[in-house]
Amino acid sequence: MLELTSEGDLILKDADGTVAWSTNTSGKSVVSLNLTDLGNLVLFDKNNLTVWQSFSQPTDSLVPGQMLKVGQRLIPRVSGTNWTVDGMITLSMSSSGLSAQMETSPPQIYYEYSIDNPNASNESPYVEFVNGSLALFSNSTTNVSVISVPQASSVQYMKVGSDGHLRVFEWVPGWKEVADLLTGYLGDCAYPTVCGQYGICSNGQCSCPASSGGTSYFKQVDNRQPSLGCSENVPLSYLDNIDASTCKETCMKNSSCKAAIFQFGLNPTSSNCYLLSEMFSLMNIDKSKIFYNSTAYLKVQNVTKGAPNTSVDNRRSNRLPVILGSSVGALFVVMFLIVVTVLFVRKRDANEAEEEYLDQGTLFDSTKVAVKHLDGFGQVEKSFLAEVETIGSIHHVNLVRLVGFCAEKSHRLLIYEYMPNECLDKWIFHKSNKCVLDWKQRNHIILDFAKGLNYLQEDCKQKILHLDIKPQNMLLDGNFNAKIADFGLSKLIDRDQSQVITTMRGIPGYLAPEWLSVAITEKVDVYSGLVILEIVCGRRIFDHSLDQEDIHLPSLFKRKAKEEQLLDIVD
Repeated sequence: MLELTSEGDLILKDADGTVAWSTNTSGKSVVSLNLTDLGNLVLFDKNNLTVWQSFSQPTDSLVPGQMLKVGQRLIPRVSGTNWTVDGMITLSMSSSGLSAQMETSPPQIYYEYSIDNPNASNESPYVEFVNGSLALFSNSTTNVSVISVPQASSVQYMKVGSDGHLRVFEWVPGWKEVADLLTGYLGDCAYPTVCGQYGICSNGQCSCPASSGGTSYFKQVDNRQPSLGCSENVPLSYLDNIDASTCKETCMKNSSCKAAIFQFGLNPTSSNCYLLSEMFSLMNIDKSKIFYNSTAYLKVQNVTKGAPNTSVDNRRSNRLPVILGSSVGALFVVMFLIVVTVLFVRKRDANEAEEEYLDQGTLFDSTKVAVKHLDGFGQVEKSFLAEVETIGSIHHVNLVRLVGFCAEKSHRLLIYEYMPNECLDKWIFHKSNKCVLDWKQRNHIILDFAKGLNYLQEDCKQKILHLDIKPQNMLLDGNFNAKIADFGLSKLIDRDQSQVITTMRGIPGYLAPEWLSVAITEKVDVYSGLVILEIVCGRRIFDHSLDQEDIHLPSLFKRKAKEEQLLDIVD
């Protein structure tokens, strides 16, 4: 029974009279209740002011006109089939955008829609279900980005399910699913519970991790329902106080760690290690979609034959085994790494579109300019807005100058001052003697580079994070003065902000270690000073034409420094 009490509290009573739910509004002068045309249940006081409304108390659903504000989240209702993940999946709104994740420690994000420059307005961003879209707003008037929803021909609502999907339903009559909003580039395998715990998703099919050394450590929970996941054949036991020199050894000594995910970079020194306290579904790597190589080390109980030996040496030799997946790096945990992978793939595709430079054009006054052509939507649109907002509002001798821009439908043009000597990489990664810089020129370029970065970090009204410093984005004028270009990935932060939370951006090799943490500062661009090494050595950060030990320039630099033979690598 639903009752509006004389004290002004709206309560829901169970069959036995106990209170199952309440608005907790007693004593707040509530005098009336109204259900609006949009479906918002509102309690008013005697001055007709809103005291409480259901739209501000989201559960697992949104209806048209309802907002999800910063700090609010949708939580799926209890699942009738999978109780292990109840309450762990959430769709939440934060100051940096909309994200869906498993509420583990740390959270394992499987979907993210970011807002660029979330702090540009004093108002908090929010997401609203409007007809035809789930729209993200940076403030009350500016629509930042949109997730498309089928146009409504009747009543609609969207609900996040216990499987992590955000589905849109429409009255036909009868409720019919008309859209699945979070299922994108990687399909159903991107969801963290699609194959249950330890289950591996490949092309929509679920299986258990392969056996290792003739021993099978996992089995299907139910052979008739592979999606329920896998269980360990032998319960876990843990070893403590073991020295950790590798990723898997660190997991071994951590009693709460159930798996270690080792993500390979282009060189072992650039690899990342993630320790997971909860295991959900994994997926096999699809080379056509994912270009990062990863291996999952799953902690299991060692199965030994014969009597146990308690000597220290044998204890060390009986460390928990690991299971290697397929030949390409094998198992991939979606929940934490998938966001990073998708972002890098999108970034790579966006770069191909963004870096399409047209031939020089000449203005009416005979001034030569360079025209950059961006064509498309999504990330390309964000890149265009980022460049106009940052480089369009500042001026410095060591930053390329934006002369003008044009936006018509999906076409975007950025007009820059013409730099006759083009990109720095043409001059430092030379293959002939035609393009060689002397040491005076190189020293001058390095100083220009530092002055440009210093201006972005210290002298602008808002601190500017470039986030894509590399030789290709350093342009040279006719006198070999260097200017920083391409602000398509840049981000503005207020002067009083010490750090910012954002999605990973940039190119492997130039990414600072801070990207592995939750928050970064403007100093992430300082790590891109590796460009100085490239200028001095005349080679790229990664050069696969060299011997294995010389491929990674910083590692080579470190080794030569120890050997006191640094001149060996100077150009």
